[in-house]
Amino acid sequence: MYFNQRNLLYSPSENNYANDSVEFTFEEVSIPTPTGISIKGWLHKKDLKQKKTLVFFHGNAGDLSNRVHKLNLIKNFDINFLIVAYRGFSGNEGKPTEKGLYEDAKSTLNWLSKNKITDDKIIIYGESLGTGVSVEVTQNKKYAGLILESPFTSIVDAAKFYYPYLPVSFILKDKYESLKKLKNIKIPILVMHGKKDRIVPFKMGKRVFERANEPKYSYFPEEDDHMMEYNENLLRVLNKFLNSI
Repeated sequence: MYFNQRNLLYSPSENNYANDSVEFTFEEVSIPTPTGISIKGWLHKKDLKQKKTLVFFHGNAGDLSNRVHKLNLIKNFDINFLIVAYRGFSGNEGKPTEKGLYEDAKSTLNWLSKNKITDDKIIIYGESLGTGVSVEVTQNKKYAGLILESPFTSIVDAAKFYYPYLPVSFILKDKYESLKKLKNIKIPILVMHGKKDRIVPFKMGKRVFERANEPKYSYFPEEDDHMMEYNENLLRVLNKFLNSI
């Protein structure tokens, strides 16, 4: 379990939602990182100077194409968006680790800064594992807002849920301790979590929301599983949050 743990945590070859047709225009960009690895991103531009840019950090499985069903709807909001693939994902070099994913996210935000996009024009969006990445890079920053979809309190807590018979606190290499970091985030936050989530227990999303600073908003649908339904209700909540920041 110790030696195989990262293969259990990161699943870049898993293939969900791969057959969705892309209904938005994008420019494929290459973002350099300090370790010499470049990561791939899709940038959808409406107006980078005037409109906010949503930066999407995806979950632990699949590639960029697996998020097309969400991006097809996000593109209808009055924003730009950039989704990036971590090292080891979507054909990128390297192997994913907690430290490496943090570096990829920080490099993405530095790249936006170099392209004259200021912090107050950036919205951070984390999906599942990407919530841990998003919380890390949002600490002590003045971004426009933070959206967390199906967040966990920490990978340690999640591992205890799956492997209660193992000393996970001692053997885990990648811990993503989000709950401890929320005190350092003082921008508007939206927490979304389905109450029937069978992968990350809903109680974790609820704890994240409870620990978050104001202003904070929640969307906790009764019937959603881990892969939340991008239906009219969710989109209405997203749109209201985006218009409020």
